Amino acid sequence: MAWDPTQYLKFSGERLQPALDLIARVPLAAPGTIVDLGCGAGNVARVLAARWPDAALTGVDSSAEMLAKARVALPTARWVEADIGSYRPAVPPDLLFSNAALHWLDDHAALFPRILAQVKPGGAFAVQMPRNHGAPSHRAMADAARQGPWAEALAPVLRESPVAEPAFYYDLLRPLTKSLDIWETEYLHVLEGDNPVVAWTKGTALKPLLDALREPRRGAFEAEYAKRIRAAYPPRADGRTLFPFRRLFILARM
Repeated sequence: MAWDPTQYLKFSGERLQPALDLIARVPLAAPGTIVDLGCGAGNVARVLAARWPDAALTGVDSSAEMLAKARVALPTARWVEADIGSYRPAVPPDLLFSNAALHWLDDHAALFPRILAQVKPGGAFAVQMPRNHGAPSHRAMADAARQGPWAEALAPVLRESPVAEPAFYYDLLRPLTKSLDIWETEYLHVLEGDNPVVAWTKGTALKPLLDALREPRRGAFEAEYAKRIRAAYPPRADGRTLFPFRRLFILARM
């Protein structure tokens, strides 16, 4: 899937905040090596490099479009185009960091232990994933996908619950770690523009569904979704739209 960095970065400040909150909790003073798994356009990698300027930083992503932006954002890092589910670092990193990426991969029961095993003893595994799939922003997407003439085309790419409950990750990872912290935060984003939640999801969860359709069904599906979202997230009296968004954080020490 070809990602659109411009669409994704329309809400760069709001998308960056969870990564900043996770970085602030990482208990490593001076990691020598850092892997940013699913680095996207490099906006998080720049923060990692600023906090630990002496670390050797590698950013990994499957999107050539995103990596082109990342190379401009941080020329000093090493950038690798690879599938993040099968990538193996040549040297176990002190910090394996992943922000808003691993929810795109299936079979977390096998995936997370496999990634965790790559971290150097004494290092840390820090992950943030959206867990907003039960909210109207994502329920409306699934409902619209199932109820139109596009349903058959969208069924293969519809992922309704890609992130499990926090207890699933605790039970999975606690036996493999020295310490494990898991928490959730619901951010209240204040968005501007006409029906801005649609613009938000077009940069992430909505994109695979739109890419699976051709006109005129693509436009008709987007219009149906936009109608549902406008009803679910009406503008406030000042014209802005409130968008609650839940995220899951995992911080493990090895």
